[in-house]
Amino acid sequence: MIIKSIELNNFRNYEVANIEFDKNINILYGDNAQGKTNLLEACYYSAISKSFKSNKDKEIIRFGQDYLSIKTIIDKNDREYAIDISINNNKKTIKVDNVKINKTSDLLGLLNVILFSPEDLNIIKNGPSERRRFFDNEISQIDRIYLSDLINYNKVLNNRNKLIRDIAFDNSIKDTLDVWDMQLVEYGKKIIKRRREFIDELKYYVKDKHFKISGGKEELIINYEPSIDDMFFEDELINNREKDLKYAQTSVGPHRDDISFKIDGIDIRKFGSQGQKRCSALSLKLSEIDIVSNIIKDKPVLLLDDVLSELDSNRQKFLLESISDIQTIITCTGLDDFVNNRFDVNKVFNIVDGNIFINNIAV
Repeated sequence: MIIKSIELNNFRNYEVANIEFDKNINILYGDNAQGKTNLLEACYYSAISKSFKSNKDKEIIRFGQDYLSIKTIIDKNDREYAIDISINNNKKTIKVDNVKINKTSDLLGLLNVILFSPEDLNIIKNGPSERRRFFDNEISQIDRIYLSDLINYNKVLNNRNKLIRDIAFDNSIKDTLDVWDMQLVEYGKKIIKRRREFIDELKYYVKDKHFKISGGKEELIINYEPSIDDMFFEDELINNREKDLKYAQTSVGPHRDDISFKIDGIDIRKFGSQGQKRCSALSLKLSEIDIVSNIIKDKPVLLLDDVLSELDSNRQKFLLESISDIQTIITCTGLDDFVNNRFDVNKVFNIVDGNIFINNIAV
């Protein structure tokens, strides 16, 4: 699949923009704070109706405006689709081929994108919440049932935590915890099962990628670390109830899951070098491309947000060679890395203060 074009109105610093992408390598270059990442954000938003930079839709609307629209034309399996997303006075509307869809989850899977940003290079160094966000985002794009279970789990979790806090002031409502526990276990078991399946498949890709990136010197093993075995989730909730009441939060469940990363048996989350962590993160993101491609029987669109400047020349080369057969949109501040390393580039856009130029001609 590819993104053929995207048209923006009042998105971030773009009053109006219309850009047509090549099916292979596209470069968006320019100084910092000109709007390069905003274009990637618009592509990402078209896929999942959510920003990777903000949790609030109103923040992506151009300053001083109360309306935005994004129109994205994609080509998937030799068929063209039009994705229209608009926000007007805080009301979001999503249409596919001019047909309104009622649930955001119905959009997922039409356009599959994988984002790789400098923050992703720190996914191993940072806390478990970053790693949970990684597999939640990827599984949700390829499994709508998982997304539904995840949304429901989080709603139940919030309600359970609120009840726990209320019990401190009214112990008579303590028995109602059973209702929330039952639902938490129902959705939590499904989430744990799907995460385990995803990571069990992902680990084989990661091992192969990392072996190649490290020149055959290192073997990276990743494993799913659930907070609780799904078979004993209900029992552990009961066993930890007094602890939960004491600390006013739910102490066990998939909201506390993690992934381990080990090289030669050493946990690199704690003891790995900066180079090992970055190399492992690169292996993870490249493996993500393979596993998504395998599941959807197509190639996702790759969005690289100023990642090349964070990698040495060998890893730059490995990355770009690995993505030669998928549509890639890359942001960077200059073209030196591509020129010096003789990387093939199919289309180059210069971004200046929310304006897009090809060969000094505005588009």
